Amino acid sequence: MKQKKDEGLIGNEKIEESIERLLEAPSDETLALVLTVLRRRMQEKGQFVVAVDATPAGLSLQVKEIKGKGKWFVAFTSFEEQMAGKEKVMSTFMADIGQLLDMVLGDGTIAGIALNPWHHPLLLDRALIQVIKGNMADA
Repeated sequence: MKQKKDEGLIGNEKIEESIERLLEAPSDETLALVLTVLRRRMQEKGQFVVAVDATPAGLSLQVKEIKGKGKWFVAFTSFEEQMAGKEKVMSTFMADIGQLLDMVLGDGTIAGIALNPWHHPLLLDRALIQVIKGNMADA
């Protein structure tokens, strides 16, 4: 039986398809397409599935981070993308795409968002997030 998709995630398959095209044929044009699709989903009030960790005291949750060159928030376009990784059981919440982008831009310690890091990965660094947010007036 097929599971009902959360309303905030409907349309995110367009993001997944554009990322897949970018991974198959990387170019400035395909990157621009991905950023455009992300901007549209943001304007449509689309959501991401965001991974969270319990704080050491267990009293609250914080956005899960991966470390590499800086700290990156971990987010997914769907629950299927989240389940594609090694860490199948993790706490998550739904977040408005625009609000999550604003969180990154408002916190100078976060390098960006690791979107779908297990299957079709895309690292949205602060510069790309600025492009997504800055182009809203042009859309």
